[in-house]
Amino acid sequence: MRLLYDLGIWLYGVLLHLISPFNPKAKLWVQGRKDILNRIGQTVEQGQKYIWFHFASLGEFEQGRSVLEQIKKRFPQEKIIVTFFSPSGYEIRKNTTLADYVFYLPEDTASNAKAFLDIIQPRFVVFTKYEYWYHYFKELKQRNIRLLMISAIFREEQIFFKPYGGFFRSILQNVSYFFAQNTDSVHMLKWINITKAGFAGDTRFDRVVELPNQHKTIEQVEKFCAVHKTVVAGSTWKPDEELLRQLAADNPQWKFIIAPHEIHASHIEEITKLFGEVLLFSKFETYTDKQILQSKILVIDNIGMLSSLYHYAEITYIGGGFGVGIHNTLEAATYGKPVIFGPKYEKFQEAVDLVTLMAGFSISNYTELKQVFDSLKDQNFLHEARNSAKNYVQQRAGATQIIMKYLETEKLLG
Repeated sequence: MRLLYDLGIWLYGVLLHLISPFNPKAKLWVQGRKDILNRIGQTVEQGQKYIWFHFASLGEFEQGRSVLEQIKKRFPQEKIIVTFFSPSGYEIRKNTTLADYVFYLPEDTASNAKAFLDIIQPRFVVFTKYEYWYHYFKELKQRNIRLLMISAIFREEQIFFKPYGGFFRSILQNVSYFFAQNTDSVHMLKWINITKAGFAGDTRFDRVVELPNQHKTIEQVEKFCAVHKTVVAGSTWKPDEELLRQLAADNPQWKFIIAPHEIHASHIEEITKLFGEVLLFSKFETYTDKQILQSKILVIDNIGMLSSLYHYAEITYIGGGFGVGIHNTLEAATYGKPVIFGPKYEKFQEAVDLVTLMAGFSISNYTELKQVFDSLKDQNFLHEARNSAKNYVQQRAGATQIIMKYLETEKLLG
């Protein structure tokens, strides 16, 4: 199995090299790792004992951000290195002030793992939610370097819990401690004889619970919404946008703000053709007051605004549920906004919880979307959904303090 794993890592890299001339993300992935170990070695100050945080992508960074912030606030002398697997995380957060250095993670090979750890010499390591790299984890264990997994979550269908998953279970054995999102994950780990695990919760709640007090006023959005009830649709993909087009057509008295997951020119052009007359946020200053008043669709063709946009919503829609899985629902829920999303949400504990609480609503087609939307027009039903969403977020904050207490008790900080 080890040979198959190594072959898979190699083939994945070869595939990305092959498609990189035609795929922007693959190109960034390849370019970002070119001569990466030499660049890290020439950049990192030697003689330090770093704390190494790794994130798969942007979502995981935001998930672990509250822990980073607490370390920086309470132990400002600590040196932190952050790595990303995905360009969508690295390219957006490569200049974060929460880390001393930010890099792409070199591919998971035995030689890369040894060389990387030789350079950075971490005191301890934090991974967020998932990504279990055999060589890095094994090398950390051999060097007696503490490896923590925060906001970890497991499901029965994962390979770790299959009869043929022994190799992947062996990777988990290298983790020093799991801070799990739910008690089910703790029990599942114990079932495969991993006992160094405990329920802490999801660190994302500690991040998003503060958003309503920190949201930025966006004058253009305020002007666009004016007195109209507005739907904010975040991280949308084409299947989401096709449903929203129908919803907008059936509800001309509402305004819609579409913040697509992909903002490259061809996708923005697709959205413009799909909805017809739209305003683009990047061109907002060029529109007349009459155009702004009459337009029903505002497309956000930049990044970094979504968490503040939800403040302006009456109802929110979260994209991704017709693809690999929905995007972040908590940033909307923390404002007390009901969330609607597609059918692929079961892997996300918070979405499951919001559905149970009648603050989140999963739909599979336009008929279901229309039924949910019409129900939320009822002010009593909307009020209950809003309270449920907000209370859910507030009641689940606190995972970060549990993790910080562990780090201090184990004398890993200071």
